[in-house]
Amino acid sequence: MKLSMTLNYGGDPAATAQTAKDYESAGVDMVWVAELYSFDAVSLMGYLAAVTERMEICAGILPIYSRTPTLIGMTAAGIDALSGGRCVLGLGASGPQVIEGWHGVKYDAPIGRTKEIIDICRQVWRREKVEHDGRYYQLPLPADQGTGLGKSLKLINRPVRENIPIYVASLGPKNIQMTAEKAEGWLPIFFHPEKANDVWAEDIAIGTANRDDSLGELEVVAGGVVSITDEAGAQGLRDAARGMTALYVGGMGAKGKNFYNTLFQKYGYGDAAEKIQDLYLSGHRGEAEALIPDDYLQATTMAGDEGFVRERIEAYREAGVTRLSITPVGENPLEIIEKVKAWAE
Repeated sequence: MKLSMTLNYGGDPAATAQTAKDYESAGVDMVWVAELYSFDAVSLMGYLAAVTERMEICAGILPIYSRTPTLIGMTAAGIDALSGGRCVLGLGASGPQVIEGWHGVKYDAPIGRTKEIIDICRQVWRREKVEHDGRYYQLPLPADQGTGLGKSLKLINRPVRENIPIYVASLGPKNIQMTAEKAEGWLPIFFHPEKANDVWAEDIAIGTANRDDSLGELEVVAGGVVSITDEAGAQGLRDAARGMTALYVGGMGAKGKNFYNTLFQKYGYGDAAEKIQDLYLSGHRGEAEALIPDDYLQATTMAGDEGFVRERIEAYREAGVTRLSITPVGENPLEIIEKVKAWAE
């Protein structure tokens, strides 16, 4: 497995870039630059292209609503050129709170839009005259929707690659099917190594049945906190994960319209998922956090002695993860990265 890490998106970009250089020296293979309602991801990705040499520089993720499809393609090609072919384009829908609240754009048809964007980006990278007559995007714009002066154009520059890897953050069944069919990689959330295949294997198989062989096997990026510590330290890290988990399982969306809650139900935590949501939406966040299942936290937090950490790394490998995402916690994070690198190979 390769090693993957997400960079801090809320701090000083120059300091973050130095951290990425340190990660690269310790053996990290790919770093992900997030974009929420923060500094944009692309600026930092360009900076990283200049100060790193080996690691893949990944958008994690570019929201599909905040740029036109061709601009997404242009952007990825630009980062790929600056980095010598090290760009990974991560795409995702984000959520209506950000898309409609921050960008002022309607949040609709995430699966259909993502599918069309992927097709358009690949036209851009192949330097074809971009022509697309889809349900959500039409290029050139039809005459009855504009001035009628639009024409098919191709990218002026010659891209370093015409097959920049695309990874999609997806969770729902239809979105995962689309990801397995169209993308090089998948970015799941709340990935439980022992339960993931029971939930997602069928949808991945449906998508893979229509997958182009040229895409290779689907890469899977998943993982969590890594810490070599005693039981008290491990329990502290597991408990620290309760807040974010409860936010998503309990607070994202409404009753019956929360993919994260549905996922926990599929994992077999149906009663807990319902209670977590009811408590969280009624303002009892502490009580909701307390109900996050202990065995879920145990399985997804790689914290404990070296034997336990290695066991959890193997569990991710056996579950099909090919890019182990880690967040090292300890007095010497770089030393942790070096150890995990050796164990994951």
